[in-house]
Amino acid sequence: MQYPSAWLQGASLGESIASRLRLQIINEEIKPGEVVSENRIAESFGTSRSPVREALKMLAGEGLIRLQRMGAVVVGLSLEDVKELYDVRYLIESFAQQRLAGRDNGALTAQLEQAIDKMKLAVKYGDYEEFAYQDLSFHERIVAEAKHTRILHLWNSIRPIVMTVILLTTEKGFRQGEERMNWVADKHRMVVDGLKSGDAAKIREVVQAYFDDSGETLNRSMP
Repeated sequence: MQYPSAWLQGASLGESIASRLRLQIINEEIKPGEVVSENRIAESFGTSRSPVREALKMLAGEGLIRLQRMGAVVVGLSLEDVKELYDVRYLIESFAQQRLAGRDNGALTAQLEQAIDKMKLAVKYGDYEEFAYQDLSFHERIVAEAKHTRILHLWNSIRPIVMTVILLTTEKGFRQGEERMNWVADKHRMVVDGLKSGDAAKIREVVQAYFDDSGETLNRSMP
């Protein structure tokens, strides 16, 4: 499985290497306990060691590897780690949506509905990369619209792993067929309906239901 090249536009070489290694680690193409060296990675990517060091520092900061002299030991991402990641997502997104209660969210919900339509179109054409991108964008728009600097900072700190997990679960979901992925796309409509209602209690209920379903999907999809 390759990391989508379109997702790397504007990224530094170090960020690009980190993105590809992150996917390999979370997908367990590089397994926990394996030792990776700067030289071997640099040779694999046809680059110097400098961007490799940048990439390894990013991955170490995310807890995916443990740095050693001239390389690292892979820690990986267990299913329990991913569940904790989704706990953090729930905290971020429930907070963000609560801040939107009682506001005029017409422009936001129109954008969210467009993202859902694009997800459905991606299902029709078998494009799991586009579906994953629209899925991420859907949630990211909500977090950004809350206009809370520290919450956005927290979101950005987990974003690279979230992107990769969404990519992996989406690719595996597409193998289950169009019906399954259309259901995943349509599930996002309850979030839109919650925001349209403007009711804090309904929004809270909707976010809880959404992430309960997402937890079930994780159990089926992760390595």
